[in-house]
Amino acid sequence: MINQDSNIYMKRAMELAATAESEGEVPVGAVIVLNDEIIGEGWNRSIGAHDATAHAEMMAIKQAGQKVENYRLIDATLYVTLEPCPMCAGAIVHSRIKKVIFGASDMKTGASGSVINLFTSATAFHFVECESGLMEEACREQLQAFFKRRRKEKKEERKLQRAEEFKNE
Repeated sequence: MINQDSNIYMKRAMELAATAESEGEVPVGAVIVLNDEIIGEGWNRSIGAHDATAHAEMMAIKQAGQKVENYRLIDATLYVTLEPCPMCAGAIVHSRIKKVIFGASDMKTGASGSVINLFTSATAFHFVECESGLMEEACREQLQAFFKRRRKEKKEERKLQRAEEFKNE
C-alpha cells in the first residue's frame, strides 16, 4: 500500500536519479526499504562503469544484500523512478523482494506490466507485488527533460561537426 512514507522514499529515489543525470547517466534512482529503514540505494551507472548491468535497481540490490548479509531481501520494498527492465525484474525475483513501487512506466522495455510482466508470470518461482504510478508525473518529467536536453546537445554537436567539415573543405 502506498502511504506517506512511500512519497519520502520515492523522493529519495528521484534525488539518486538526479545524481545519475549529473554523471551523464539516464536519470533512474532506486531505494530498497526493510522495516522502515533504507538498506540499499542505487542510480544508473552503466555508461561510467562500462557495465550494462549497472542499473539503479541492480546497484540497490547489491548494496542491500551487503547490508543484510544475505542475497534474499525477503519483506523488502523497492522504490524506483522507472519501471524495471527484464534484467532488473529477474534480479528482483531472485532476490525475493516482496514489493516494487515504481513511478513512470516504460513502454519500451517495462517488465512489470507495460510490455511484459515477469513478476506474475506463471513460470515465476517468486511473485512480486507491484504498484505503479507513485509520483508518476514527476518521475516521467525528470526522464523526459533529460532526453530532451540530450537530443538538443546531440543536434548542436552535429551542427558543429558539419561546420568544421565545411571549414576544412
